[in-house]
Amino acid sequence: MSKTYNILIEEVKKLTREEKEELKFLVEKYLIEERRLEIFNNYQESKKEVKEKRLEFSNDLTNLKEML
Repeated sequence: MSKTYNILIEEVKKLTREEKEELKFLVEKYLIEERRLEIFNNYQESKKEVKEKRLEFSNDLTNLKEML
């Protein structure tokens, strides 16, 4: 791990319980925001693939397994 990360961890340990809980809340919020952006970007890419007819749809399980 990087030296900066280790310093950060040591500083977090020094925080009060309330500060740690607030930090936890913020980190969880940021992770949710990142995931939403990832989902949105995947959606945009899928729309583009549909428009370019590069996306295949199938109800056949054998075909779906082959696509993976």
